[in-house]
Amino acid sequence: MKPPAILLAVALLSVLGVTPALADCQIGDAKLEEAILQKPELRGKANRQTVRDLRTLRDAAITLWSYGRHDDCERLLGNIRELLAGPPMNSLGGNDEEDAEAQMSAREPKVQRGAVQGRRADKDAKPLIHIDELAPGLRADQIIGAEVRSADDKIVGEVRNVVFGTKDRRDYAIVASGGFFTPGKDSIVVPIRSLKVSQERDSFFLPMAEAQVKIIPHMPDQDYKWLSDDAWRTRNDALFEGRP
Repeated sequence: MKPPAILLAVALLSVLGVTPALADCQIGDAKLEEAILQKPELRGKANRQTVRDLRTLRDAAITLWSYGRHDDCERLLGNIRELLAGPPMNSLGGNDEEDAEAQMSAREPKVQRGAVQGRRADKDAKPLIHIDELAPGLRADQIIGAEVRSADDKIVGEVRNVVFGTKDRRDYAIVASGGFFTPGKDSIVVPIRSLKVSQERDSFFLPMAEAQVKIIPHMPDQDYKWLSDDAWRTRNDALFEGRP
């Protein structure tokens, strides 16, 4: 069974289950985003759909909570925790040597936010590609969910959304830079033309060090009203311009 089908089955079972649950559903306790940051395998290309599905289940839990279905919400969160604690879903059902190696690699020390995980300093590191020079181009599903790093190769967040400026051709990547439990919260707005990408297409890079990323103003509102604020966009875009 493919991962989306597995997750759909889990969602149905969580709603129909009869396991006792807490009186209130503490969605933040699932620590989904923290787990995604800390598990290298979840940030890989092979598991991007899995991450999207887990977030869909988390959003379903929020919906259940909003309707007062706290027991069902807590059961669904329990399923999310089990999936996060288990083996990567793209390796479920395998028992050959390659699958065994994949399972063992999941035990490697987890990388924390801000840690240097990449290999940009290695002698054999391939040059980054400016996103305007990338050929063929990127699909949206290759951008959304991808990790974002600073120029000094430190994790600063991930792309949670993409905005295409069809009128003024100013496209943006919404990069979550905090706990980002709520979509849009603690996010920065990055002009896509300012990004570079690794030749493996699995990491995007900002044109500034981690210390500089921390002082970039966060997205002012989660309703994307800032798109109509040309003055704010101009000030924001200027922070990324003229950098190597």
